[in-house]
Amino acid sequence: MSTVGLPGSLGDFGPAALSAVVVAGYLVVGEPVVGHVLHRRFEGRLRTDDGARRSFYGRLLVLEWGLAALALVVWLSAPGVDAAAVGLRWPQSWPGPVAVAATVLVLGFVVVSTRALRSGGLARAAELRRPGEGRHAEPAVHATLALLPRTTAERRLFTLVGVTAGVCEEWLYRGFFLAVVAAVGEGLPTPVLVAVGALAFGLAHAYQGVAGIVTTGVLGGVMAGLYLGTGSLLLPVVLHALIDLRFLLVPASALPDVLRRPT
Repeated sequence: MSTVGLPGSLGDFGPAALSAVVVAGYLVVGEPVVGHVLHRRFEGRLRTDDGARRSFYGRLLVLEWGLAALALVVWLSAPGVDAAAVGLRWPQSWPGPVAVAATVLVLGFVVVSTRALRSGGLARAAELRRPGEGRHAEPAVHATLALLPRTTAERRLFTLVGVTAGVCEEWLYRGFFLAVVAAVGEGLPTPVLVAVGALAFGLAHAYQGVAGIVTTGVLGGVMAGLYLGTGSLLLPVVLHALIDLRFLLVPASALPDVLRRPT
């Protein structure tokens, strides 16, 4: 059962109701489109520009903090939605057994995937192509590989990106988004909120393909369960940041230097 005092109706947002729905709608519909466009442009520049990855990290930081600030302004304009309704408080209880089990599975995934990354497994997977694939075919892990930092400067920026993802995405997709969904749905049960949160978060990573949508969707569902079970964004923020920052444990030698399509 949720310990978050979610809004009971859209009227709780008062004059900010329309703005809240628009921002929440953008997270579901606009963010997947914007993410796809930005990532495709980034991967195109990556083949010719050594600073493309650092530039892309900078754009991510501006976009995520900008969206987070916009959602914050909308929330501050909502008279009937207090800090507890968006998870801005200390945890109120321990996670339930289902949330704990899901978190343990996620941590196991993090450990196993990190070991695979460090061994160069992901890089080898990216080099595999089925016979007959055309010049424009991309490995399933291409989008993930493209984002990983190689140089010292990139790793410094990626540290900020990882922390930003933990803070901003949890605020946007768990704290703010679920408050709007609960207000629009008026009494939706916790499992439905978790499912909607998982779907929205998975779609936001559509640039990673079907596998990426499913993986991040599952992670988003776990984060939503933790949030709703504890009444706070704290644990999801920490877990989310750790998941992203694990890439810093992967040496550059385990990754391809540049991703290029064959000519």
